[in-house]
Amino acid sequence: MADAPEQKKSKLKLLILGLVLLIVIAGGGVAAWKFLAPPADAPTADAGSSRKLVSVAVPGFLVNLADPLGRRFIKLTIELEVSSSKIASEVENQMPRIRDAVNLLLSSKSYSDLASYESKILLRNEIMERANQALGGVKVMRVNFLELVIQ
Repeated sequence: MADAPEQKKSKLKLLILGLVLLIVIAGGGVAAWKFLAPPADAPTADAGSSRKLVSVAVPGFLVNLADPLGRRFIKLTIELEVSSSKIASEVENQMPRIRDAVNLLLSSKSYSDLASYESKILLRNEIMERANQALGGVKVMRVNFLELVIQ
């Protein structure tokens, strides 16, 4: 019977030790969150190195695909993202050349060239390359598909 009070003391010590450990861990977490987190008004690492891109809408395309029977087509609406409004106005001025380049690209594709997900990513990159060629340098940073129908 002498073991019963000692077991209670042992369990009480473990309980107190566990609570103290829990408080220390919680306090450390709060301290780390408070002192290591950047201030709310501080710029993030990305904010200083990247600028907001400007979007330029391109009127939609409806182009017959290179299909032997001539029954397949692509309907595509895109926007081009550029780094400044100055370049956006240049894109607007060169829109006929850009549309011509994209029309020629689309009409050279077949349904099987465009069916997979990977081929659509490749098409996006090819459109960006053609637009940059029409603009005479790397000015288009990204191409976004707003509408893509292949039938």
